[in-house]
Amino acid sequence: MLRRLIKVSAVALGVAPLFLVVAGCSPVKMGSAAIVGSERITIATLATEVTNLNQAAKLYPGTIHLTPAQETQQTLTWLVRFQIHEELARQAGITVTPAQAQKALAEIYAAAKANAQAQGISDVTLNLILVANGIPPDLAAEVGRFQAIDDQFIRQANGGQVPTSTSAQSATTAKLQQAQCVAAKALNVQINPQFGQLNYTQVQVVPAPNPVAATPGPVKPTPQSGLTPAC
Repeated sequence: MLRRLIKVSAVALGVAPLFLVVAGCSPVKMGSAAIVGSERITIATLATEVTNLNQAAKLYPGTIHLTPAQETQQTLTWLVRFQIHEELARQAGITVTPAQAQKALAEIYAAAKANAQAQGISDVTLNLILVANGIPPDLAAEVGRFQAIDDQFIRQANGGQVPTSTSAQSATTAKLQQAQCVAAKALNVQINPQFGQLNYTQVQVVPAPNPVAATPGPVKPTPQSGLTPAC
């Protein structure tokens, strides 16, 4: 769940560097950063949101440390995640009202703020929480919907109740991860290789192999774990 992802740290986010590759004969339509189902995430949209993230990150120079490559990778990851969650909601028959999304966002902020303050970080704003997780602040409403969908799915998977025991939480989390995988598979997510590839296990855009930088000699097989839907 997103609640478990939201965190603030005074150290750089541990995001792997993004290597640009030659697009070549990409199955992704020109001008698209990704295609999720019938929806395109255009390169122009990605660029706009990366700029929003970059400008916000500059307000926290002592706390947020994101390279340009990390900003691009994280922004595209969230744009894809939002659409996958909308498909998950459609498949599970979940609807989210604006009030529910706002409530979920407020709960995320309250929990993350308390966690950050426990680490000695002061003046913890919602924007700081979002930026620390690679999310452009203008997408806050989408984050609320994302979490509200999670919340409803978890309750639905647990007989209409919020799971409280460790075993129930583990079981519902596993069901949520499976549902995310099924939704992503149904959408046939395609990432422009210029920006990476989708890891279905993490639901994250990760670096794609860079053939230009490859060293001469026998080609070593690239680990493929998570690069195809395990559902």
